[in-house]
Amino acid sequence: MARGDTLVKLSRITKVYPGVRALDQVDFELKEAEIHAIVGENGAGKSTLIKVLAGVIRPEEGSIEIDGETYGYMTPKLSREKGIEVIYQEYNLVPTLSAAENICLGDQHGRLVNYKAMEKTAGDIFRQFNIEIDPSTVVYKLSSAQMQIVEIAKAISKNVRVLIMDEPTAPLTIREVDILMEIINRLKEQGVSILYISHRLDEIFAIADRVTIMRDGQYIETREIQDVTRKELISLMVGREINEGHPQRETRPGEEILRVEDLCGNGDEHISFSLYKGEILGVGGLVGCGRTEMAMMLYGAARIDSGRIFLNGQEVHIKSPKDAIAHGIGLIPEDRKRQGCFLEMSINWNVSINNIKNISRGTVVDRKKEKEAATYYRNAMNIKTPSLEQKVKNLSGGNQQKVVIAKTLAADSDIIIFDEPTRGIDVNAKHEIYLLMNELVAQGKSILMISSDMEELLGMSDRIIVLSENTFAGELKKEEFSQQNVLELASGGTDKPEWMTRRA
Repeated sequence: MARGDTLVKLSRITKVYPGVRALDQVDFELKEAEIHAIVGENGAGKSTLIKVLAGVIRPEEGSIEIDGETYGYMTPKLSREKGIEVIYQEYNLVPTLSAAENICLGDQHGRLVNYKAMEKTAGDIFRQFNIEIDPSTVVYKLSSAQMQIVEIAKAISKNVRVLIMDEPTAPLTIREVDILMEIINRLKEQGVSILYISHRLDEIFAIADRVTIMRDGQYIETREIQDVTRKELISLMVGREINEGHPQRETRPGEEILRVEDLCGNGDEHISFSLYKGEILGVGGLVGCGRTEMAMMLYGAARIDSGRIFLNGQEVHIKSPKDAIAHGIGLIPEDRKRQGCFLEMSINWNVSINNIKNISRGTVVDRKKEKEAATYYRNAMNIKTPSLEQKVKNLSGGNQQKVVIAKTLAADSDIIIFDEPTRGIDVNAKHEIYLLMNELVAQGKSILMISSDMEELLGMSDRIIVLSENTFAGELKKEEFSQQNVLELASGGTDKPEWMTRRA
């Protein structure tokens, strides 16, 4: 098969869940040795489509053609036999095994495990891509970027022909994204076809050859990347024109509401800053610099070894999330699925769980008040759901994030910690969350916003503090905002990476 020939063809793929048509007669083609992006809002059907191709989900209708052979559906075994490998948003690695063991998992036969052979296999792949990872390193000791590379190496070791990547750069820093982009381009040069899903449009325009747009479970259009503008792409994704920028607001911070003095614990040391009423204080830094660790201490989810916390000028002692909630501090965590909400429970239940005291009569929950609160936040935050009894696991990523925010707001928090508020959600949901954040500070709430998205950090913050190597590195006022200044405080600074300018 030559470059440019169709390798994979999906025709009229349909997948129906109760009350929802996740895929509706979707067509898609992937060519040999191309990077093909799929874009769309959360809930557009992107993840469902790749699961059909990977054999995880069986469609009700349609056909899948690979190498000229046609199938009604795939199985995981058949998909792998055809050279299809998937790297999902959540890494599929065994954290207590080494990089080499993860890469070769399932390839060893017999009773004896040949560790030297596994380390040689992994080492050969790492050297092929100029990657400096010790194959014997236990995975949980690796950075997010290194784990991503181990996932890719695992796919390469299986003679991959089609590599599907679902939001691969979400947990990575700018420098780590640069490394990943170089690896992706080398794979393309070697003849591997890449199916790439990302909400980060800069990446799409930098590396993709073609882009397919999906909306509400339907195929909309496929375009050569050089033939579509960013504005057109967003319009096709959401079905209307939308302002992609960060919404403006009048900034009038009030008195100091939170002061942190020399906070130490949970791996962090000597962190001091103030947060003012009606302010969005951004927290920047590289992945692993201690931002989330700091948030967990402020929320009482991690132990504080030393230091002082003041709320409205009074010292407080926060030893548990219950203490934090009682003091008006709420947390929207980085990992919404594991830490932010109860996926198996309903929207109704999730929104009410932090507000039980206010919706109960003695020890009995007032179901009427519970439903009223959930209905209010569903409408206020435009949570798309057929019912408040819908399990949160069945919602799109953007709507799951809205449920997490609603759960925090229902507790009437005065200080809200947003840890990566828009990670893994689409451009429309992002804009809605930005508008909500502006509305909250206009009401006098205060926001501590941790973000690895540089545009978001610079566009939404009133001030920025930067952490480096688990300690306070500096503060930037609005007139000092720039990517260079943030990176200089975080790690000494860097120029714009090559992958972002390669096609300029």
